[in-house]
Amino acid sequence: MSTFNLLLLPGDGIGVEVMAEVERLLAFFNKKSKAKFEVTTDLVGGAAIDKYGTPLTDETLAKAKQADAVLFGSVGGPKWDNVPYEIRPEAGLLRLRRELDLFANLRPAICYPALAEASTLKREYVEGLDILILRELTGGTYFGEPKEIVTLENGEKRAVDTTIYTTHEIERIALVAFDLARKRKGKVHSAEKRNVMKTGVLWNQVVTETHKKYGQGVELHHILADNCAMQLVRNPKQFDVIVCDNLFGDILSDEAAMLTGSLGMLPSASLGAPDENGRRKALYEPVHGSAPDIAGQNKANPIATIASFGMALRYSFDMVREADLLDQAISNTLARGLRTADIMQPNMREVGTSEMGSAILEELERLTA
Repeated sequence: MSTFNLLLLPGDGIGVEVMAEVERLLAFFNKKSKAKFEVTTDLVGGAAIDKYGTPLTDETLAKAKQADAVLFGSVGGPKWDNVPYEIRPEAGLLRLRRELDLFANLRPAICYPALAEASTLKREYVEGLDILILRELTGGTYFGEPKEIVTLENGEKRAVDTTIYTTHEIERIALVAFDLARKRKGKVHSAEKRNVMKTGVLWNQVVTETHKKYGQGVELHHILADNCAMQLVRNPKQFDVIVCDNLFGDILSDEAAMLTGSLGMLPSASLGAPDENGRRKALYEPVHGSAPDIAGQNKANPIATIASFGMALRYSFDMVREADLLDQAISNTLARGLRTADIMQPNMREVGTSEMGSAILEELERLTA
């Protein structure tokens, strides 16, 4: 029996509620699978600020480094709007990404058949949609220095965010893109702004060279990031894997998420480089935020967090069969007409967080009986 160490960081807002549904699934797999999950739970974000004065303690970071995977909920909310910028709740997540060197962010945009009508696009554009956006996560505009606001001699303020990329950073994310594409439809679109940004010029050059050396069997297309945004709405099913930098990946993945009907449906995985044993540091989290307006009301959609755990089964624990079963349980539950408020449709039954979690668990039990 394999034993895996999993660190749960529910965070703030609805993060606590949706993570509770994952804990029920962990109990199920501990009873039904050949793997055993040893689970530790800790604070991050606003909850950590309230108790420790920092969004991520050194002790919690050490636990994350020792874990086989980290499952993250969400952070932030109006309660912490006035804390110093350096200790804002989101800084805890950024530190985790940086310290664990989680450079590859996988954001799938999958439209379940039962939710084709929930998208703002017509059914024929999104039914069967299966896109994977690969976002470089530890470089670019979000981490470049200098990053500052200064007052000039004339009294005006000037804000600076620096965008920096090196050959190594671009090459390693391109390699992940080609590896993922080989397991999918074999097509990669590389999105950048080489027409106006020097980092875009380098990105284009390095991805092209990496494809020549290591991209055998993969079709590569270069696309300007703004055109990619337009094409995602015009004809999203033309894409398979889209690889892009940190800033464009943040924007394009949220756009792709809405094609599926709701941010509450989309999981993500953030992976590091493989070690000598082939294991990667990994953090899994829903794309949605902390939604403080509905926190504590049993209204949140837990599917993105549940599906994030499914990605952990697939990428960190090599439990592909179990991941497939969990995906099927989600699809079957939606096909039964159950909906949380964010994906509610006519003639469907609205349920809360815990009831949606219970229904998925029941489907999983039925599939494994």
